[in-house]
Amino acid sequence: MSTVRINGGHGEGGGALLRTAIVTGALTQRTVSIHSVRGAMRKPGLNAEDLALITAVATMTKANVYGDHPGSNEVNFEPKVAPRRLTDTIDVAQFESGTVSGGALVIASSLLPLLARATGYSEVSIAGETHGSNMLSFESFERSLLPALRAFGLYGFPALEKAGFGYGVHGKVRLETEPSGLSGVNLRKRGELSRGGAIVCYGDLREEIAERASATLSPLMERRGLNPEIEIVEVPTREPGLHITVWSEFDSAFGSGSASGRRGTKIEVVAEEAVSSFDEWFQTDTTLDSYLADQVLLTAALADGPTFFSVPRVTRRLLTMAWVIKQFMPIPITIRGAEGSPGTISVEK
Repeated sequence: MSTVRINGGHGEGGGALLRTAIVTGALTQRTVSIHSVRGAMRKPGLNAEDLALITAVATMTKANVYGDHPGSNEVNFEPKVAPRRLTDTIDVAQFESGTVSGGALVIASSLLPLLARATGYSEVSIAGETHGSNMLSFESFERSLLPALRAFGLYGFPALEKAGFGYGVHGKVRLETEPSGLSGVNLRKRGELSRGGAIVCYGDLREEIAERASATLSPLMERRGLNPEIEIVEVPTREPGLHITVWSEFDSAFGSGSASGRRGTKIEVVAEEAVSSFDEWFQTDTTLDSYLADQVLLTAALADGPTFFSVPRVTRRLLTMAWVIKQFMPIPITIRGAEGSPGTISVEK
């Protein structure tokens, strides 16, 4: 089949575009040529996170890869076999010297659709950042993304072995995934609230700080009609840190919000920020939060049957990922709603 050529600066022009293109190429057994890698970002070119993902996907598909070095603006990926199960350790740090930024859960979430199509049960360990600002954290991955993917029939089982709080601080996540048959889902209405709560994850700090966060969260959650089920989880870590995740699950809706502790900011403020992040989705009638939308889109495109869901905010990343997927698979992905506004997404198969 002909090579799929992708402009890495299209739309959001960042890592999500590259990850989607590589994984979709592996799934469809199409050669991918990407130029202007991360072309819309302040630091263009391949970074350690990209290289970690590419190496894992290449292992699964025995791919030939060209241009896979730090800072490369062009990469060619030629899969040779259908994805095989992955039993490996992925370490972001090995691809770049010094302090690096690489999200372990970003890599895990990108790999999940491929692992679901693999020839056997996969067990992978990923070393990288597990909790930070503006990134997928372990608790959002475990409590929101995986339940949403289970609705499609995709099953993953994660464990946090060590937390990595913040830029360049590496933790470790273990993920087991079984081959899955995927079916489309109809998430038009939320239905009844089935469960929800908050998690205060911390390491190498006084427990009193986590307890203050819990005390702040409890009345905020009660006001929102949520049972104040607040877990305080102490985790092993190389550097001190704290991360708060608020989540809930309805019959047909999933979402979360989070915030990271930082020097000079009271923990009560961080707790309020986590709830505010959660409210962007929870206080609407939409069925997936804005970040889950792009994290489930490729799974929806692979599933048998149509999928429908709604979001509180259409992001540029979502629009970009839809564009990338359609370069490989001629399927209708319809996004109704302007960027930055509420919207609905339908995928027809």
